[in-house]
Amino acid sequence: MRELRIHGRGGQGAVIASKFLAVAFFRDGKWVQSFPAFGVERRGAPVTAFLRLDDDPIRLRCEIVNPDDLIVLDPTLVGAVDVTGGLKKRGSILINSPHPPETYGELLKTFEVATVDASAIATRHGIGSKTQPIVNTAIVGAFAAYSGIVTLESVCEAIEEEVPLHTGRNVDAAKEAAEAVRTLGKVKAVP
Repeated sequence: MRELRIHGRGGQGAVIASKFLAVAFFRDGKWVQSFPAFGVERRGAPVTAFLRLDDDPIRLRCEIVNPDDLIVLDPTLVGAVDVTGGLKKRGSILINSPHPPETYGELLKTFEVATVDASAIATRHGIGSKTQPIVNTAIVGAFAAYSGIVTLESVCEAIEEEVPLHTGRNVDAAKEAAEAVRTLGKVKAVP
């Protein structure tokens, strides 16, 4: 079983990103489980979403405390809250950030780090507003490319299935982010 935790702020789309990935993994033939955890339910408050995937049915029904992978939708959460708490050694972290992975030197000592400027990509595609871009479709596209555990094709199909408005913009944002994800100064190829 592989477990994923998504950290964001209310309004960025962390819960919906988890749903997109769940649909995409299901399309790729995996068993999946996706669920959120809310603290204060308001825009800007920290939000956490969880996802499990496996080749076999998933019977475990609890919060994920030792994930294999993290997705961080808001780079200000790194350092503000313990986003890496419980992350397995050499676990991977994808951060929505305009900065290269080298910026996160402390994290690189223990984890694999990748970055993508999902906010700029969402803004370019008119998803959300300039001051509050909705980064979920861009970040899941980047995750597909970075992780290699879900296909970009399935992610785009999940977005097409789940996004009722501006579907094309959201698919384009996912594809652009897949090409723009950075791992230690180099762009990882799209699977």
